[in-house]
Amino acid sequence: MTVFSASKRSTAVVPFARDAVWDVLRDASQVARLTPMVRSIEDHGSTWLWKLAPIEVLGKSIGLSFTERMDLHPVERIVFTHDPQGDERAGVEGTYLLEEKSSATRLSIDLEVNVNLPFPRLAKPAVQTSMQAVIAAMGAGFAHNLDRHLKSHH
Repeated sequence: MTVFSASKRSTAVVPFARDAVWDVLRDASQVARLTPMVRSIEDHGSTWLWKLAPIEVLGKSIGLSFTERMDLHPVERIVFTHDPQGDERAGVEGTYLLEEKSSATRLSIDLEVNVNLPFPRLAKPAVQTSMQAVIAAMGAGFAHNLDRHLKSHH
């Protein structure tokens, strides 16, 4: 087993009030519905159990689930800390930051994903490249779906 990492850093101005963006980000079922490749998120209070749809990596289908401690600082930030329950091969560390920008919200995302996979260390460049592509697609899909969701609810 080898640990593979990928990260996502992005900032976007979302043309909606910070409270509206916050209401979506703190709702596990909404986040799951709006994020491509996330099968479900179970809200267990201070932790959320994330379950991803199987992802194809080097010809193997990998299904991952991981538990995150979600520290919610109302309308300002959400901090993700991996809090494994049993044998989890994946985890995320990071932050969502929401800043008021007139009638809009500046949403900054800074996440690092670590996954323990049954591939040799030699496979690192290929695996990390495909992980980076998956995370980018998830982020782009989430941004698009968040915008569509907020437009239809405001």
